[in-house]
Amino acid sequence: MYAITGASGQLGQLVIEDLLTRVAPAGIVALVRDPAGLSRLADRGVVVRPFDYDRPETLAPALAGVDRLLLISSSAVGQRVSQHRAVIEAAKAAGVGHIVYTSILRAPDSPMELAGEHRETEAAIVASGLAHTILRNGWYTENYTASAAPAVQHGAMAGSAGNGRISGASRADYAAAAATVLAEDGTANRVIELAGDDAFTLDQFAAAIGEIAGKPVVYQDMPEADYRQMLEGVGLPAPVAAMLAESDAKAAQGSLYDDGRALSRLIGRPTTPWQDTLRAALQG
Repeated sequence: MYAITGASGQLGQLVIEDLLTRVAPAGIVALVRDPAGLSRLADRGVVVRPFDYDRPETLAPALAGVDRLLLISSSAVGQRVSQHRAVIEAAKAAGVGHIVYTSILRAPDSPMELAGEHRETEAAIVASGLAHTILRNGWYTENYTASAAPAVQHGAMAGSAGNGRISGASRADYAAAAATVLAEDGTANRVIELAGDDAFTLDQFAAAIGEIAGKPVVYQDMPEADYRQMLEGVGLPAPVAAMLAESDAKAAQGSLYDDGRALSRLIGRPTTPWQDTLRAALQG
């Protein structure tokens, strides 16, 4: 049996859809806080079980019979380490044979603040003694497509990434990688750095927005503090704004660039061109 945490999230749903092309629905366990929200998967034969990071007593029972577990990193920045450790302990208690974890690109050396919790989680997985695969995911192209429509409206896209090159891949590409590793053997105790085949700067990204929309769009590079304030000004919570601005600033130093092409090799096809993901976001 194959289990996926965060099954109602954007990545989790894509992993399950990919996995359904490989294994029978009854062999897939969708782990989610509110099972009622995944009734459509249950109707298709997927096993849906309650799984709440903040209720540790729900974790080990939900993993009964699971052979391979995909731990999709929690979205609760600042609480991830304790939540992930609870899952790892539950996996051991339940006799899970292999755990796959979605980490961040070059976690041990990354200067990004987000990398800290991933480093601690990776260490906890290794210390657990469980067979494991660490998928160090680069940036989703969708992290920037969310800014495309406002950029068209205002004729400008803001950021703090300077001329840093970002090796973005689509969320579906990373989901395909996770499903591949989950369903196939041969990756035990491996770490795989995953990123898109083609990199872009935010200046190039803004220009592509303009080309697709038929309206000039320029990239406005800002100091990290100014960008953080701008994000807060449009309504983002302060911690989220700080995280996004800091990540952009580290991208300016090359933290989100990788040319190893391990992702395309793993999924057996080129990664989705970032222009295609952008075009889909703009054109609906």
